[in-house]
Amino acid sequence: MTNTSTYPHILLIDKPVGISSFDVIRRLRPKLNIRKMGHAGTLDPLASGLMIIGVGEGTKKLTELTKLDKEYVTEILVGERTESGDQDGRVLEEREISEKEVAEIFSKEKVSATLASMVGTLSLPVSAFSAIKQDGVPFYKKARLAARQGEVIQDCELPVREMKVYEAELLAIKYDSETKAVLIKARFHVGSGTYIRSLGEELGKRLGNYPARLESLRRTKVGEFKVEDAETI
Repeated sequence: MTNTSTYPHILLIDKPVGISSFDVIRRLRPKLNIRKMGHAGTLDPLASGLMIIGVGEGTKKLTELTKLDKEYVTEILVGERTESGDQDGRVLEEREISEKEVAEIFSKEKVSATLASMVGTLSLPVSAFSAIKQDGVPFYKKARLAARQGEVIQDCELPVREMKVYEAELLAIKYDSETKAVLIKARFHVGSGTYIRSLGEELGKRLGNYPARLESLRRTKVGEFKVEDAETI
């Protein structure tokens, strides 16, 4: 357990892909034999990386820790948009990208410049599958109901939130000539409450109104806490 004078009773966990944030709590409770436990920010099942767990008295610090800046490394697939903003949702839009477009639009210089243009405060719609509530109901529940009825929640129906981007760095670009899609790997340093799925879609729009979604997402830092110092479960 990470025990510091500033944040005692705090545990850092590297969540694997495929389980929910509450699954992490569910697994830790019998291991530590402690019921009083919570976390400082969820990660979707398809995401991996750093989770801060408060144990016992540590739960009193979770509200404070939730407000810390966060860092993510993500892969953004340009050429496809889904209702969830990641690979798990229904496909809403597809667009093939030619080799000519790759040469003209998806150069390292242009993608880096586009990412740099996103630094600052952005007003973006949240994901339809977010936990933000409207009339007391989380949006992901509304989205699931719409999906069962064969409907889609439109962007104009989604709440817009201010999201702060402090850094946006290009790490790699890869073009798949078979699927005719571009995979952009990037690092984002963002403020609390920023949705990386929203940033992925915004990047596609800024590059030329391309559909885009997340292919993978990993949280690497929360404040000064690093995933390298986290334990696996």
